[in-house]
Amino acid sequence: MKAFALIALLGASTLGFAAPAMAADDGPGTVAIADAAAALAPNRFVWADSQATAVDPVVQPVTVVISLPMQRAYVYRGDAMIAAASVSTGKDGKDTPTGVFPILQKREMHRSNLYNAAPMPFMQRLTWDGVALHAGNNPGFPDSHGCIRLPTAFAKKLFSITSVGTTVIVTDEMVGDHFDPALLATPTSQAGADQLASLDR
Repeated sequence: MKAFALIALLGASTLGFAAPAMAADDGPGTVAIADAAAALAPNRFVWADSQATAVDPVVQPVTVVISLPMQRAYVYRGDAMIAAASVSTGKDGKDTPTGVFPILQKREMHRSNLYNAAPMPFMQRLTWDGVALHAGNNPGFPDSHGCIRLPTAFAKKLFSITSVGTTVIVTDEMVGDHFDPALLATPTSQAGADQLASLDR
């Protein structure tokens, strides 16, 4: 069986993520990632991508799922979970919208047009009216103005494996250890789809 190595660039304590042991006989490690994800403290993440060194890392598409009730981001290659992180989504009155969103724009360093030029590192835009994935304060509960705040090291790694058009699903549902195609039945963000189409014109 393939071993999944948990990637630690500077060490768990430096980056602020949990680093569970994943032995060679753990198989694909999806359940281990899901178990570790369930216990993540704020600003923590796990990452175990078997295709990180593969000859063709784009064979399996990447999908990102944000579970609002779980305050978690889950990353899948195909139907296998490869990473998970704690997140902070929109607080009351500034709710993060649910739906299926294509990534519309990516900027390694971006500043908010709406909130005093606040830094939004590793920004991946989901809507043109201000909702994005980005590195930011992650207190363990909904606290943003609608964006999805990610741990910084996780945001950087996620930025490196996505592209404009990558699917991001924001859901009110609980999420499991394998990608559930039924999530794609979440009402598509028409605004996001129209905006992505406009990029091709």
